[in-house]
Amino acid sequence: MRTDFDPDALGAGRFYQFLTQVIVPRPIAWVVTRSADGVDNLAPHSFFTVASTDPPIVQFTSVGEKDSLRNAEATGEFTVCLTPEKLIEEINATATDFPADESEIDATGLTREPSSRIATPRIAESPVALECRLERTVPLGNCTIVLGRVVHAVVDSDALVDGRPDARRLAPIARLGGSEWSTLGEVRKTPRIRYEEWPGHFSGAASEGLPSS
Repeated sequence: MRTDFDPDALGAGRFYQFLTQVIVPRPIAWVVTRSADGVDNLAPHSFFTVASTDPPIVQFTSVGEKDSLRNAEATGEFTVCLTPEKLIEEINATATDFPADESEIDATGLTREPSSRIATPRIAESPVALECRLERTVPLGNCTIVLGRVVHAVVDSDALVDGRPDARRLAPIARLGGSEWSTLGEVRKTPRIRYEEWPGHFSGAASEGLPSS
């Protein structure tokens, strides 16, 4: 038995709630932008992912017209910082609807750190920062996709294992639905299966003509 959810019948607001309950967990872009007047904005955006690897481009979605969007378009740059578990209260606080002339960085007592390639600062307490130049924005319905080319990245040295960022040491948090957040939880390694090594024990493998072990 399944329960149906019709976007047209529910309306945009209620279906938005449904989408954020089922598309989980969502990584968070903690976006730093600077307004044309020099005010630094900091806001979490949980519609966030990699858009391209070559060139390296990340994207976040502004639901409505937020300060992050306006500032990125005004200055042509932004910084994406990782959201560590230890800062969950500060991260949540930066989602508060502050006036555009007030900085969430100052309100939450966080520390600015100069970026290497752009004028917009990084958050010193965050273990990862991606410095981005605005590639383009794409209006889509009531949202805008913001694409930024990563021109520089930094990671706390103690978060590296064998020269690579380690998820356990980064300890990121993610968004769920409503007021729910999640931590990293158990980390499992499951190598991708090569076609030549296909085990053949999955249901339907024989009928699909897949090789068996």
